[in-house]
Amino acid sequence: MSNQELWRLSAEELSTQTRNGDISPTEAVTSVLARMDQVNPALNAVVEDLRDEALARAEVLDSTPKALRGPLHGVPVTIKINIDQTGHPTSNGIPALKDLIAPDDAPVVQNLERAGAVVIGRSNTPEFSFRADTDNPLYGRTHNPWGRHISPGGSSGGGGAAVMAGIGPLAHGNDIGGSLRFPAAANGAVTVKPGFGRVPAWNPSQKAERGLLAQLMSVQGLMTRSARDLHLSMPAMIAPDIRDPFHAPVPWRGAAPDGPVKVAFTRNTHGYDLHPEVDAALLAARDALMDAGYIVEEIEPPNVFEAGRTGYRALMGEIHALMKPDLDAMGSEIIRTMFDTYFQEFPPFHGDELLKMYAKRSHYARQWAMFMADYPLVLTPFLPHPFFAPDRDREGVAGAHDVLGCAVYSYAMNYMGLPAACVPARLAQLPKGPQPINVQIVAPRWREDMAVDAAIAIEDRIGQMAAPLWGHMQSMTT
Repeated sequence: MSNQELWRLSAEELSTQTRNGDISPTEAVTSVLARMDQVNPALNAVVEDLRDEALARAEVLDSTPKALRGPLHGVPVTIKINIDQTGHPTSNGIPALKDLIAPDDAPVVQNLERAGAVVIGRSNTPEFSFRADTDNPLYGRTHNPWGRHISPGGSSGGGGAAVMAGIGPLAHGNDIGGSLRFPAAANGAVTVKPGFGRVPAWNPSQKAERGLLAQLMSVQGLMTRSARDLHLSMPAMIAPDIRDPFHAPVPWRGAAPDGPVKVAFTRNTHGYDLHPEVDAALLAARDALMDAGYIVEEIEPPNVFEAGRTGYRALMGEIHALMKPDLDAMGSEIIRTMFDTYFQEFPPFHGDELLKMYAKRSHYARQWAMFMADYPLVLTPFLPHPFFAPDRDREGVAGAHDVLGCAVYSYAMNYMGLPAACVPARLAQLPKGPQPINVQIVAPRWREDMAVDAAIAIEDRIGQMAAPLWGHMQSMTT
């Protein structure tokens, strides 16, 4: 492969070559920057170009002795614009915050750089990072590399579009209700939403602490093209940072199972129509896991619809109490209208009722923990239908219902603090063109590694995604 095409490599392939000295970090970064120049103007995925800093850092890494090279030596990564990076604005897509310059790096930035990664740019997000689509009045709309008829997802839509377009093999994102998994599903990427306490998190620029549910439900992670890249990169992300007092320094790899892992499999979409292509993706994922030696049983887990709706209504109650003044003061008319719609779709809990729903979180988590003692993994739909069109979430209550109302398998896992991987299992041939379909794999607390192992098993048998703008399609079962 020529140096010009190094951007095609996975993080695992790239880091092997940079650590061995076969290629230099500068060569790797230069290739990805050239790719960014080629495709980003049409995508608007990366909204702050950090090439000067990236090339200066790569040049330093070029001369790092082999013994001191980290696991991500010279690997390019993008960082979402709602996370602090020294000297850069943490705008969160809000014009009023365009000059909020970070005084220090967030833990995720420090940990990635300590492992040798090179930040090449900052990726787009919707206003307040609170949409399943990515558009804002500061930087504009991000487009999906599969075509403009598909939303890039949100809120980490810039990172999802970037990684699947070849702008780095790793893209940082975060997830309070699906913001890693929505863009993964939209763009055909792979991710694992970590559980609560897994990845240290804090923004040095913040003026006040976040609400309790925002602390419990929001997590930091990565999107990749290759499931194996999560095993390479996530251990760097979980390195301890004293600024997060609730981070638990648990090793990435847990104990190996005594025998074949049992997987509970559900196709229940809780009243929403299950699209045939999503059903086919679920069956393909099930068959792939069985072929890999997993024991898969179609059985219903504890009530995810009740847990998810309760959790999101509680989150809306917290937002209404703590965040609405900022929404009213700094938000565009679009985002204010959307939150009015969210409050209709998910009627907020208030007062004593909200406190009771905080308490009920442990009830749902306990139910799932007991179920997962017998079934350590749960294979579920992510969405009941193929990913939606841009701005579908702006189409009133019906749009919010179609985008977020049906996504109970997403935000239920945030509410309960459970890890969940999202991996493509089918390339659907739809009237407007090919479109990836992702499924979700839920794992027990602290066992993100098991979810990633299962994602690898699916990927090994079904194939990886590559959007049409790559110039060719990689093997993918249809």
